[in-house]
Amino acid sequence: MAFESLTDKLQNVFKNLRSKGRLTEADVKTALKEVKMALLEADVNFKVVKQFVKSVEERAIGQDVMNGLNPGQMVIKIVNEEMIALMGSETTEIAMQPGKSVTVIMMAGLQGAGKTTATAKIAGKLKQKGKKSLLAACDIYRPAAIEQLQINGKKQEVDVFSMGTDHKPVEIAAEALKYAEKNGHNVVILDTAGRLHVDEDMMAELKEIKESITVHQTLLVVDAMTGQDAVNVAKEFDDKVGIDGVVLTKMDGDTRGGAALSIKAVTGRPILYVGMGEKLSDMEQFYPERMANRILGMGDVLSLIEKAQESIDIDEEKGREMAGRMKKGKFDFEDYLESMKQMKNMGGLTSILSMLPGMGVKGSDLESLIDEKQLKQTEAIVLSMTKEERRNPKLLNPRRKHRIAKGAGVDIAVVNRFIKQFEQSQKMMKQFGGGKKKGMFGGFPGMGGRFPF
Repeated sequence: MAFESLTDKLQNVFKNLRSKGRLTEADVKTALKEVKMALLEADVNFKVVKQFVKSVEERAIGQDVMNGLNPGQMVIKIVNEEMIALMGSETTEIAMQPGKSVTVIMMAGLQGAGKTTATAKIAGKLKQKGKKSLLAACDIYRPAAIEQLQINGKKQEVDVFSMGTDHKPVEIAAEALKYAEKNGHNVVILDTAGRLHVDEDMMAELKEIKESITVHQTLLVVDAMTGQDAVNVAKEFDDKVGIDGVVLTKMDGDTRGGAALSIKAVTGRPILYVGMGEKLSDMEQFYPERMANRILGMGDVLSLIEKAQESIDIDEEKGREMAGRMKKGKFDFEDYLESMKQMKNMGGLTSILSMLPGMGVKGSDLESLIDEKQLKQTEAIVLSMTKEERRNPKLLNPRRKHRIAKGAGVDIAVVNRFIKQFEQSQKMMKQFGGGKKKGMFGGFPGMGGRFPF
Protein backbone atom coordinates (compact mmCIF):
# COMPACT_ATOMS: atom_id res chain seq x y z
CA MET A 1 0.00 0.00 0.00
CA ALA A 2 1.19 3.52 -0.83
CA PHE A 3 2.81 5.51 1.99
CA GLU A 4 3.28 2.41 4.17
CA SER A 5 6.95 3.08 4.88
CA LEU A 6 6.41 6.84 5.20
CA THR A 7 3.56 6.39 7.67
CA ASP A 8 5.64 3.98 9.73
CA LYS A 9 8.52 6.46 10.00
CA LEU A 10 6.31 9.46 10.75
CA GLN A 11 4.49 7.49 13.44
CA ASN A 12 7.81 6.84 15.18
CA VAL A 13 8.71 10.54 15.00
CA PHE A 14 5.34 11.55 16.47
CA LYS A 15 5.59 8.91 19.18
CA ASN A 16 8.82 10.50 20.38
CA LEU A 17 7.24 13.97 20.32
CA ARG A 18 4.22 12.86 22.33
CA SER A 19 6.43 11.25 24.97
CA LYS A 20 7.98 14.62 25.88
CA GLY A 21 6.11 16.78 28.38
CA ARG A 22 7.82 19.93 27.09
CA LEU A 23 9.52 20.58 23.76
CA THR A 24 12.68 22.55 23.16
CA GLU A 25 13.62 24.13 19.87
CA ALA A 26 16.23 21.38 19.50
CA ASP A 27 13.52 18.71 19.95
CA VAL A 28 11.45 20.20 17.13
CA LYS A 29 14.43 20.54 14.80
CA THR A 30 15.50 16.95 15.47
CA ALA A 31 11.97 15.70 14.77
CA LEU A 32 11.69 17.74 11.55
CA LYS A 33 15.06 16.44 10.41
CA GLU A 34 13.62 12.92 10.67
CA VAL A 35 10.44 14.04 8.88
CA LYS A 36 12.61 15.48 6.11
CA MET A 37 14.49 12.21 5.67
CA ALA A 38 11.25 10.22 5.67
CA LEU A 39 9.77 12.43 2.93
CA LEU A 40 12.91 12.24 0.80
CA GLU A 41 12.95 8.45 1.12
CA ALA A 42 9.29 8.48 0.02
CA ASP A 43 10.52 10.12 -3.20
CA VAL A 44 8.99 13.52 -2.53
CA ASN A 45 10.57 16.30 -4.62
CA PHE A 46 13.58 17.79 -2.80
CA LYS A 47 12.46 21.43 -3.25
CA VAL A 48 9.00 20.53 -2.01
CA VAL A 49 10.45 18.83 1.10
CA LYS A 50 12.69 21.80 1.82
CA GLN A 51 9.80 24.28 1.67
CA PHE A 52 7.50 21.96 3.64
CA VAL A 53 9.95 21.55 6.53
CA LYS A 54 10.64 25.29 6.55
CA SER A 55 6.92 26.09 6.79
CA VAL A 56 6.38 23.60 9.62
CA GLU A 57 9.43 24.85 11.54
CA GLU A 58 8.37 28.50 11.29
CA ARG A 59 4.97 27.64 12.77
CA ALA A 60 6.18 25.05 15.31
CA ILE A 61 8.95 27.08 16.94
CA GLY A 62 6.78 29.67 18.64
CA GLN A 63 5.63 30.56 22.13
CA ASP A 64 2.08 29.25 21.60
CA VAL A 65 3.32 25.80 20.62
CA MET A 66 6.36 25.44 22.87
CA ASN A 67 4.52 26.57 26.00
CA GLY A 68 1.21 24.86 25.21
CA LEU A 69 -0.37 22.11 27.27
CA ASN A 70 0.40 19.50 24.61
CA PRO A 71 3.24 20.79 22.40
CA GLY A 72 3.87 17.42 20.72
CA GLN A 73 0.25 17.22 19.58
CA MET A 74 0.42 20.81 18.32
CA VAL A 75 3.43 20.02 16.14
CA ILE A 76 1.63 17.00 14.69
CA LYS A 77 -1.38 19.22 13.96
CA ILE A 78 0.87 21.69 12.12
CA VAL A 79 2.46 18.87 10.08
CA ASN A 80 -1.03 17.66 9.17
CA GLU A 81 -2.20 21.13 8.09
CA GLU A 82 0.92 21.79 6.02
CA MET A 83 0.61 18.39 4.34
CA ILE A 84 -2.99 19.16 3.40
CA ALA A 85 -1.88 22.51 1.95
CA LEU A 86 0.89 20.75 0.05
CA MET A 87 -1.61 18.52 -1.74
CA GLY A 88 -4.03 21.30 -2.60
CA SER A 89 -6.15 21.97 0.52
CA GLU A 90 -9.47 21.58 -1.30
CA THR A 91 -10.93 18.75 -3.35
CA THR A 92 -11.11 19.57 -7.05
CA GLU A 93 -14.00 18.35 -9.19
CA ILE A 94 -14.03 17.93 -12.97
CA ALA A 95 -15.48 21.22 -14.24
CA MET A 96 -18.68 20.47 -16.14
CA GLN A 97 -20.29 22.71 -18.77
CA PRO A 98 -23.60 24.26 -17.72
CA GLY A 99 -26.99 23.23 -19.01
CA LYS A 100 -27.20 20.75 -21.87
CA SER A 101 -23.74 21.55 -23.24
CA VAL A 102 -21.45 18.56 -23.78
CA THR A 103 -18.33 18.51 -21.61
CA VAL A 104 -15.29 17.17 -23.46
CA ILE A 105 -12.58 15.54 -21.36
CA MET A 106 -9.31 14.47 -22.97
CA MET A 107 -7.31 11.75 -21.23
CA ALA A 108 -3.55 11.82 -21.82
CA GLY A 109 -0.60 9.89 -20.49
CA LEU A 110 2.25 7.51 -21.18
CA GLN A 111 1.69 3.91 -22.24
CA GLY A 112 1.27 1.58 -19.28
CA ALA A 113 0.01 4.22 -16.84
CA GLY A 114 -3.49 2.74 -16.90
CA LYS A 115 -5.09 5.48 -19.00
CA THR A 116 -7.71 3.37 -20.80
CA THR A 117 -8.86 1.75 -17.55
CA ALA A 118 -8.90 5.14 -15.80
CA THR A 119 -11.08 6.49 -18.62
CA ALA A 120 -13.74 3.85 -17.93
CA LYS A 121 -13.41 4.30 -14.17
CA ILE A 122 -14.06 8.05 -14.41
CA ALA A 123 -17.06 7.41 -16.66
CA GLY A 124 -18.41 5.16 -13.92
CA LYS A 125 -17.88 7.86 -11.30
CA LEU A 126 -19.66 10.44 -13.46
CA LYS A 127 -22.51 8.00 -14.06
CA GLN A 128 -23.10 7.87 -10.31
CA LYS A 129 -23.55 11.65 -10.48
CA GLY A 130 -26.18 11.34 -13.21
CA LYS A 131 -23.94 12.05 -16.21
CA LYS A 132 -24.31 10.17 -19.48
CA SER A 133 -20.80 9.66 -20.85
CA LEU A 134 -19.54 8.59 -24.26
CA LEU A 135 -16.07 7.05 -24.41
CA ALA A 136 -14.22 7.81 -27.64
CA ALA A 137 -11.51 5.36 -28.75
CA CYS A 138 -8.82 7.70 -30.13
CA ASP A 139 -5.88 5.33 -29.67
CA ILE A 140 -5.47 4.06 -33.26
CA TYR A 141 -1.99 2.64 -32.76
CA ARG A 142 -2.90 -0.08 -30.32
CA PRO A 143 -5.96 -2.11 -31.46
CA ALA A 144 -6.07 -3.78 -28.05
CA ALA A 145 -6.77 -0.36 -26.51
CA ILE A 146 -10.00 -0.05 -28.52
CA GLU A 147 -11.10 -3.53 -27.48
CA GLN A 148 -10.17 -2.84 -23.86
CA LEU A 149 -12.20 0.38 -23.87
CA GLN A 150 -15.20 -1.41 -25.36
CA ILE A 151 -15.02 -4.20 -22.76
CA ASN A 152 -14.68 -1.77 -19.86
CA GLY A 153 -17.39 0.47 -21.29
CA LYS A 154 -19.76 -2.49 -21.40
CA LYS A 155 -18.95 -3.38 -17.79
CA GLN A 156 -19.66 0.20 -16.72
CA GLU A 157 -22.76 0.29 -18.93
CA VAL A 158 -21.33 3.33 -20.73
CA ASP A 159 -21.46 3.86 -24.53
CA VAL A 160 -18.22 3.62 -26.54
CA PHE A 161 -17.62 5.36 -29.88
CA SER A 162 -15.07 3.82 -32.24
CA MET A 163 -14.07 4.28 -35.89
CA GLY A 164 -11.37 1.62 -35.87
CA THR A 165 -7.75 2.35 -36.73
CA ASP A 166 -8.15 3.86 -40.23
CA HIS A 167 -9.04 7.40 -39.16
CA LYS A 168 -6.96 10.11 -37.51
CA PRO A 169 -7.58 10.70 -33.78
CA VAL A 170 -8.67 14.27 -34.48
CA GLU A 171 -11.39 12.98 -36.87
CA ILE A 172 -12.58 10.40 -34.31
CA ALA A 173 -12.78 13.08 -31.61
CA ALA A 174 -14.83 15.39 -33.83
CA GLU A 175 -17.24 12.63 -34.89
CA ALA A 176 -17.60 11.43 -31.30
CA LEU A 177 -18.67 14.94 -30.26
CA LYS A 178 -21.29 15.04 -33.06
CA TYR A 179 -22.55 11.59 -32.02
CA ALA A 180 -22.81 12.69 -28.39
CA GLU A 181 -24.80 15.81 -29.27
CA LYS A 182 -27.26 13.74 -31.34
CA ASN A 183 -27.71 10.98 -28.76
CA GLY A 184 -28.12 12.91 -25.53
CA HIS A 185 -24.68 12.36 -23.99
CA ASN A 186 -23.51 15.23 -21.81
CA VAL A 187 -19.90 14.06 -21.42
CA VAL A 188 -17.38 12.85 -24.03
CA ILE A 189 -14.17 11.30 -22.72
CA LEU A 190 -11.38 10.94 -25.29
CA ASP A 191 -9.02 8.02 -24.70
CA THR A 192 -5.93 9.17 -26.59
CA ALA A 193 -2.81 7.19 -27.48
CA GLY A 194 0.10 6.78 -25.10
CA ARG A 195 3.79 6.34 -25.85
CA LEU A 196 6.63 4.70 -23.97
CA HIS A 197 8.05 8.18 -23.43
CA VAL A 198 7.10 11.78 -24.13
CA ASP A 199 7.72 12.63 -27.79
CA GLU A 200 6.85 15.41 -30.23
CA ASP A 201 4.41 13.29 -32.26
CA MET A 202 2.33 12.60 -29.17
CA MET A 203 2.24 16.26 -28.16
CA ALA A 204 1.39 17.35 -31.72
CA GLU A 205 -1.52 14.90 -31.83
CA LEU A 206 -2.94 16.18 -28.53
CA LYS A 207 -2.52 19.80 -29.64
CA GLU A 208 -4.31 19.03 -32.92
CA ILE A 209 -7.30 17.60 -31.07
CA LYS A 210 -7.46 20.65 -28.81
CA GLU A 211 -7.29 22.97 -31.83
CA SER A 212 -9.98 21.03 -33.73
CA ILE A 213 -12.61 20.77 -30.97
CA THR A 214 -13.14 22.51 -27.66
CA VAL A 215 -11.61 20.37 -24.93
CA HIS A 216 -12.88 21.57 -21.56
CA GLN A 217 -10.69 19.40 -19.34
CA THR A 218 -7.37 17.70 -20.08
CA LEU A 219 -6.56 15.05 -17.49
CA LEU A 220 -3.14 13.46 -17.28
CA VAL A 221 -2.96 9.86 -16.06
CA VAL A 222 0.31 9.03 -14.32
CA ASP A 223 1.58 5.89 -12.61
CA ALA A 224 2.18 6.62 -8.91
CA MET A 225 4.77 3.81 -8.80
CA THR A 226 7.12 5.82 -11.02
CA GLY A 227 7.66 8.35 -8.22
CA GLN A 228 9.41 11.55 -9.29
CA ASP A 229 9.22 10.48 -12.95
CA ALA A 230 5.45 10.94 -12.64
CA VAL A 231 5.99 14.51 -11.47
CA ASN A 232 8.41 15.20 -14.33
CA VAL A 233 5.96 13.78 -16.88
CA ALA A 234 3.16 15.93 -15.44
CA LYS A 235 5.29 19.07 -15.72
CA GLU A 236 6.28 18.29 -19.31
CA PHE A 237 2.69 17.63 -20.41
CA ASP A 238 1.51 20.80 -18.71
CA ASP A 239 4.25 22.89 -20.36
CA LYS A 240 3.65 21.51 -23.87
CA VAL A 241 -0.08 20.73 -24.02
CA GLY A 242 -1.64 22.15 -20.88
CA ILE A 243 -3.40 19.97 -18.32
CA ASP A 244 -6.19 20.76 -15.87
CA GLY A 245 -5.70 17.92 -13.44
CA VAL A 246 -3.99 14.63 -12.69
CA VAL A 247 -5.23 11.08 -12.14
CA LEU A 248 -2.81 8.96 -10.09
CA THR A 249 -3.07 5.23 -10.78
CA LYS A 250 -1.67 2.21 -8.89
CA MET A 251 -1.79 3.90 -5.51
CA ASP A 252 -2.52 0.48 -4.04
CA GLY A 253 0.82 -0.84 -5.25
CA ASP A 254 4.26 -0.84 -3.70
CA THR A 255 4.74 2.89 -4.16
CA ARG A 256 6.44 5.32 -1.82
CA GLY A 257 3.82 8.00 -2.49
CA GLY A 258 6.13 10.86 -3.43
CA ALA A 259 4.17 11.72 -6.57
CA ALA A 260 0.98 12.41 -4.61
CA LEU A 261 2.84 14.79 -2.30
CA SER A 262 4.79 16.55 -5.07
CA ILE A 263 2.56 16.99 -8.14
CA LYS A 264 0.43 19.92 -6.92
CA ALA A 265 3.42 21.81 -5.55
CA VAL A 266 5.55 21.31 -8.68
CA THR A 267 2.95 21.71 -11.44
CA GLY A 268 0.24 23.74 -9.73
CA ARG A 269 -2.28 21.22 -11.08
CA PRO A 270 -4.54 19.31 -8.67
CA ILE A 271 -4.94 15.56 -8.31
CA LEU A 272 -8.56 14.72 -9.10
CA TYR A 273 -8.70 10.95 -8.69
CA VAL A 274 -6.54 8.11 -7.39
CA GLY A 275 -6.73 4.51 -8.59
CA MET A 276 -6.71 2.12 -5.63
CA GLY A 277 -7.01 -1.25 -7.39
CA GLU A 278 -7.66 -3.13 -10.60
CA LYS A 279 -11.45 -3.26 -10.34
CA LEU A 280 -13.41 -0.63 -12.26
CA SER A 281 -14.90 0.50 -8.96
CA ASP A 282 -11.44 1.07 -7.45
CA MET A 283 -11.23 4.78 -8.21
CA GLU A 284 -11.46 7.35 -5.42
CA GLN A 285 -11.90 11.07 -5.60
CA PHE A 286 -8.80 12.73 -4.18
CA TYR A 287 -9.33 14.48 -0.86
CA PRO A 288 -6.12 16.19 0.37
CA GLU A 289 -7.29 16.19 4.00
CA ARG A 290 -8.22 12.50 3.97
CA MET A 291 -4.96 11.54 2.25
CA ALA A 292 -2.94 13.54 4.80
CA ASN A 293 -4.82 11.75 7.60
CA ARG A 294 -3.98 8.37 6.07
CA ILE A 295 -0.31 9.27 5.68
CA LEU A 296 -0.09 10.39 9.30
CA GLY A 297 -1.88 7.25 10.54
CA MET A 298 -5.06 9.10 11.55
CA GLY A 299 -7.35 6.91 9.49
CA ASP A 300 -9.93 7.83 6.87
CA VAL A 301 -13.37 7.06 8.24
CA LEU A 302 -15.24 9.23 5.71
CA SER A 303 -13.78 7.31 2.76
CA LEU A 304 -14.58 4.06 4.55
CA ILE A 305 -18.23 5.10 4.94
CA GLU A 306 -18.47 6.15 1.28
CA LYS A 307 -16.83 2.91 0.20
CA ALA A 308 -19.37 0.97 2.22
CA GLN A 309 -22.26 2.87 0.66
CA GLU A 310 -20.96 2.24 -2.86
CA SER A 311 -19.79 -1.34 -2.41
CA ILE A 312 -22.32 -3.08 -0.20
CA ASP A 313 -25.10 -4.57 -2.24
CA ILE A 314 -27.79 -4.76 0.40
CA ASP A 315 -31.19 -3.07 0.59
CA GLU A 316 -32.40 -1.29 3.72
CA GLU A 317 -35.05 -3.86 4.56
CA LYS A 318 -32.57 -6.72 4.31
CA GLY A 319 -30.12 -4.75 6.41
CA ARG A 320 -32.69 -4.15 9.14
CA GLU A 321 -33.61 -7.83 9.17
CA MET A 322 -29.96 -8.87 9.58
CA ALA A 323 -29.40 -6.29 12.31
CA GLY A 324 -32.50 -7.52 14.14
CA ARG A 325 -31.34 -11.14 14.01
CA MET A 326 -27.87 -10.19 15.26
CA LYS A 327 -29.33 -8.27 18.20
CA LYS A 328 -31.33 -11.32 19.19
CA GLY A 329 -28.37 -13.63 18.65
CA LYS A 330 -30.28 -15.45 15.90
CA PHE A 331 -28.00 -14.79 12.96
CA ASP A 332 -26.96 -17.85 11.00
CA PHE A 333 -24.21 -18.97 8.62
CA GLU A 334 -26.05 -17.33 5.68
CA ASP A 335 -25.59 -14.00 7.48
CA TYR A 336 -21.94 -14.87 7.95
CA LEU A 337 -21.49 -15.41 4.19
CA GLU A 338 -23.28 -12.12 3.49
CA SER A 339 -20.95 -10.26 5.86
CA MET A 340 -17.91 -11.86 4.19
CA LYS A 341 -19.23 -10.82 0.77
CA GLN A 342 -19.70 -7.23 1.92
CA MET A 343 -16.21 -7.17 3.40
CA LYS A 344 -14.70 -8.40 0.10
CA ASN A 345 -16.62 -5.74 -1.83
CA MET A 346 -14.95 -3.12 0.34
CA GLY A 347 -11.48 -4.44 -0.48
CA GLY A 348 -11.11 -6.97 2.32
CA LEU A 349 -10.54 -6.65 6.03
CA THR A 350 -7.00 -5.28 5.65
CA SER A 351 -8.31 -2.43 3.47
CA ILE A 352 -11.08 -1.64 5.98
CA LEU A 353 -8.74 -1.65 8.99
CA SER A 354 -6.18 0.56 7.22
CA MET A 355 -8.81 3.34 7.11
CA LEU A 356 -9.57 3.18 10.82
CA PRO A 357 -7.94 5.76 13.13
CA GLY A 358 -4.95 4.38 14.96
CA MET A 359 -4.50 1.49 12.55
CA GLY A 360 -2.46 3.42 9.99
CA VAL A 361 -1.43 1.55 6.85
CA LYS A 362 1.29 -0.67 8.27
CA GLY A 363 0.77 -3.77 6.19
CA SER A 364 3.11 -5.88 8.29
CA ASP A 365 1.17 -5.09 11.47
CA LEU A 366 -2.18 -5.76 9.82
CA GLU A 367 -0.94 -9.01 8.31
CA SER A 368 0.11 -10.23 11.74
CA LEU A 369 -3.29 -9.24 13.12
CA ILE A 370 -5.30 -10.80 10.31
CA ASP A 371 -4.87 -14.37 9.18
CA GLU A 372 -6.35 -14.24 5.67
CA LYS A 373 -5.75 -17.96 5.30
CA GLN A 374 -7.97 -18.67 8.28
CA LEU A 375 -10.67 -16.35 6.95
CA LYS A 376 -10.69 -18.31 3.67
CA GLN A 377 -10.73 -21.54 5.64
CA THR A 378 -13.82 -20.56 7.62
CA GLU A 379 -15.54 -19.42 4.44
CA ALA A 380 -14.79 -22.83 2.88
CA ILE A 381 -16.34 -24.53 5.92
CA VAL A 382 -19.56 -22.52 5.57
CA LEU A 383 -19.71 -23.10 1.80
CA SER A 384 -19.41 -26.85 2.44
CA MET A 385 -22.67 -26.75 4.38
CA THR A 386 -26.07 -27.20 2.77
CA LYS A 387 -28.48 -24.24 2.78
CA GLU A 388 -30.54 -25.95 5.46
CA GLU A 389 -27.46 -26.39 7.66
CA ARG A 390 -26.43 -22.76 7.20
CA ARG A 391 -29.89 -21.56 8.17
CA ASN A 392 -30.25 -23.98 11.07
CA PRO A 393 -26.85 -24.70 12.74
CA LYS A 394 -28.60 -27.05 15.19
CA LEU A 395 -28.71 -29.64 12.39
CA LEU A 396 -24.92 -30.00 12.56
CA ASN A 397 -24.46 -33.45 14.08
CA PRO A 398 -21.10 -35.34 14.05
CA ARG A 399 -21.84 -37.08 10.73
CA ARG A 400 -22.62 -33.75 9.00
CA LYS A 401 -19.55 -32.11 10.54
CA HIS A 402 -17.30 -34.86 9.13
CA ARG A 403 -18.80 -34.31 5.67
CA ILE A 404 -18.26 -30.54 5.95
CA ALA A 405 -14.65 -31.01 7.10
CA LYS A 406 -13.97 -33.24 4.10
CA GLY A 407 -15.58 -30.74 1.73
CA ALA A 408 -13.57 -27.84 3.14
CA GLY A 409 -10.33 -29.83 3.22
CA VAL A 410 -9.78 -29.32 6.95
CA ASP A 411 -9.58 -31.46 10.05
CA ILE A 412 -12.81 -32.12 11.96
CA ALA A 413 -11.30 -30.30 14.97
CA VAL A 414 -11.17 -27.07 12.90
CA VAL A 415 -14.88 -27.39 12.08
CA ASN A 416 -15.79 -28.07 15.71
CA ARG A 417 -13.75 -25.08 16.90
CA PHE A 418 -15.33 -22.76 14.33
CA ILE A 419 -18.89 -23.85 15.19
CA LYS A 420 -18.16 -23.39 18.90
CA GLN A 421 -16.83 -19.88 18.22
CA PHE A 422 -19.94 -19.15 16.19
CA GLU A 423 -22.22 -20.25 19.03
CA GLN A 424 -20.25 -18.10 21.47
CA SER A 425 -20.62 -15.09 19.20
CA GLN A 426 -24.40 -15.61 19.03
CA LYS A 427 -24.57 -15.47 22.83
CA MET A 428 -22.33 -12.39 22.94
CA MET A 429 -24.39 -10.57 20.30
CA LYS A 430 -27.56 -11.28 22.23
CA GLN A 431 -25.98 -10.15 25.49
CA PHE A 432 -24.57 -6.89 24.13
CA GLY A 433 -27.38 -5.92 21.78
CA GLY A 434 -25.73 -6.82 18.49
CA GLY A 435 -22.29 -5.36 18.36
CA LYS A 436 -22.05 -2.66 21.02
CA LYS A 437 -19.22 -4.49 22.69
CA LYS A 438 -15.85 -2.86 22.18
CA GLY A 439 -13.47 -4.68 19.85
CA MET A 440 -16.03 -6.13 17.48
CA PHE A 441 -13.50 -6.87 14.74
CA GLY A 442 -11.96 -9.36 17.14
CA GLY A 443 -14.90 -11.58 16.26
CA PHE A 444 -13.51 -12.64 12.89
CA PRO A 445 -11.58 -15.91 12.91
CA GLY A 446 -8.11 -15.04 11.70
CA MET A 447 -7.95 -11.82 13.73
CA GLY A 448 -6.92 -13.33 17.01
CA GLY A 449 -10.47 -12.96 18.25
CA ARG A 450 -12.74 -15.49 19.84
CA PHE A 451 -15.88 -14.92 17.76
CA PRO A 452 -16.54 -15.36 14.04
CA PHE A 453 -18.23 -11.94 13.83
